Amino acid sequence: MTTDSAPTVTAVIATRDRPELLAEAVASVLDQAYAGAIEVIIVFDQAPVRPELAMDSPGRTVRVLANARSTGLAGARNTGIDAAGGDVIAFCDDDDIWVPDKLARQVPRLMADGVVLAVGGIRIRYGDVQRERIPPGGRIEGSDLASSRVTGSHPSTFVIRRAALEGTLGLVDEEIPYGYGEDYDLLLRAAKVGAIAVVPAVLAVVLWHPGSYFARRWPAMIDGLGYLLAKHPELAADRRGRAWIEGQRAFAMAADGRRLAAARTAVTSLRLNPREPRGPLALLVAARLLSAERVLRALNARGRGI
Repeated sequence: MTTDSAPTVTAVIATRDRPELLAEAVASVLDQAYAGAIEVIIVFDQAPVRPELAMDSPGRTVRVLANARSTGLAGARNTGIDAAGGDVIAFCDDDDIWVPDKLARQVPRLMADGVVLAVGGIRIRYGDVQRERIPPGGRIEGSDLASSRVTGSHPSTFVIRRAALEGTLGLVDEEIPYGYGEDYDLLLRAAKVGAIAVVPAVLAVVLWHPGSYFARRWPAMIDGLGYLLAKHPELAADRRGRAWIEGQRAFAMAADGRRLAAARTAVTSLRLNPREPRGPLALLVAARLLSAERVLRALNARGRGI
């Protein structure tokens, strides 16, 4: 049963060639213990549309679309936003699932004065290992984002005011190389136009696996993070934050075989913050004393990434 007092939520799920995981993601959205209506828009990116997935029942609908914008995650999400009927936009990756009370807990926080985006925590599943990452505090400030990605604030926990996406916040940036870090960019921009609220609880289960499209795409990390540094001056101005980003880029360069560039970028990271661990890791990988895959396996098993 739905009520008129709860805003309609449009959940945008961008997908490509993962039908079994997609089915679980869609089911987790439709099964929400939320009093308002939920519209699911599945956007097929670089894959055939499956019209048989469409459905229409009281308070719960599923629509299927082809990506009509630039190829990739950012364009697919914007295609869903363009077609959305809800006042609240939410994202769910096609290999993630929402916990049953996600929207019931988040939407009221989003509706508070001045809030443009709300996030929550995640439970990471990596093989048999599970780890929880929950953003601390009740809000995320721009200063928090300048020095940390705030990993728990995963895009599968995002709920956003549609009016903000069509106005002061703007759509997902489709110019980011490979679409890498488009969610981080959205958080950075949201912090400049309003408040980011946090529900300090696990709201989504996130699957880390080799099939993740950014799991091993080193050029995406290198170019995407470089783009974000140029776009957001606050990232370059924060020594700790820039050291973190340059350390990530250095590690990606080393993993991609760009050994000299990796060494130079790692040195930049260490000069900015001698305690930043990614710089030394990048140097070890560049010197072929350590494999990037081994580092990632160890980090992922602890619920962390590079």
